[in-house]
Amino acid sequence: MSSDSDRRPERADEPAPDPPVPGSGPAESAPPAPDSLVPPPEPVPFPVDASDADEAVSDVTAAGEPAGAGDVSPEQVRERLRRRAIFLRELAEARELRRRVTPHRSRRARIHAALRRRTFRIN
Repeated sequence: MSSDSDRRPERADEPAPDPPVPGSGPAESAPPAPDSLVPPPEPVPFPVDASDADEAVSDVTAAGEPAGAGDVSPEQVRERLRRRAIFLRELAEARELRRRVTPHRSRRARIHAALRRRTFRIN
């Protein structure tokens, strides 16, 4: 009868990791502007005939993956997965807390669901 969202997370009893100490990283200054991170795309000339279209398509698709997408170290992958696991665990904890401290929301949701079902019932 219980759904996946009703189950208690497996690692809910573990303490959360310590937050990073402010000022310990090199990225203490303000982040760069979003425009400076990604270069503008190069314009692709509009093809005139079919052979030009094939060349234009091959020019665009020949670039392959963007630079930096293939050079991810295993440590970076592990760090990303660790951060994702922490995020998902905290999200599950927040969901449980919200269900516990606001029972009127779940009651209201049950009432509305019953009303929606009742609307389409034929007597």
